[in-house]
Amino acid sequence: MYAEERQHEIVTRARGLGRVSVAELATRFDVTPETIRRDLDALSGRGLLSRVHGGAVPAEKLRLAEASLDSRQTSFPEEKLAIARAAMGLLPRREGLTVIIDAGTTTGRLCSLLPEWVSLVVTNSVSAAEMLAARGDLEVMMLGGQVRNLTQATVGEPALSVLRQLRVDVAFLGTNGISAEHGFSTPDPHEGAVKRAMARCAAQVFVLGDASKMDNEYLVRFAEVDEVDALVTDARLPQERAEELRVAGLTVEIA
Repeated sequence: MYAEERQHEIVTRARGLGRVSVAELATRFDVTPETIRRDLDALSGRGLLSRVHGGAVPAEKLRLAEASLDSRQTSFPEEKLAIARAAMGLLPRREGLTVIIDAGTTTGRLCSLLPEWVSLVVTNSVSAAEMLAARGDLEVMMLGGQVRNLTQATVGEPALSVLRQLRVDVAFLGTNGISAEHGFSTPDPHEGAVKRAMARCAAQVFVLGDASKMDNEYLVRFAEVDEVDALVTDARLPQERAEELRVAGLTVEIA
């Protein structure tokens, strides 16, 4: 295989998995680690990959921008539904349970799955509040504040002041980035502040994120890995990446 062909496959694999390692690629292509490092350096120089310790990630993963709600709704829909269903298995079975659901396309799929023993849901998601209110079988507390057009999430001091007074049983939070080193992150400081406040007022915190979020590191960290009770993700996450998170102290549930 020529270097150009190998490098094309490396980029394709990195975009599919979210990350590639030198050791795995050397074995896969039956070349030396030094050859793979040169490939990764070349691809990094062309702006296709970004080097990280032991390998590389797609260049677009290291970014500040975030996708719109509409575009995220259509990405990995089956995986997100599987994650939401798996997350329901972590919910304590106790009458009168209180739950937080933040604004996200994966967490939004929880709205139709919540069991009858959940009595109150707190959310900063306009769309989630509408779906939950339409059910008619539980109380919904919609946090106030400014609505971000991009995510349809309420942010700002009105939301934060309410969250500082609450104590709920469980918080389900979405994330833009998952990293053993950087924790869970999001591009927007205002949304990050609300996520952080939600985590602090919950007895248990579960983060929901599909495998494409792995190794994304965004501007604002809202939780360290040891501040979260479990990450629920999908089976596309390579076993070695899940193990890396577990070594860092995080429980990883694969949907």
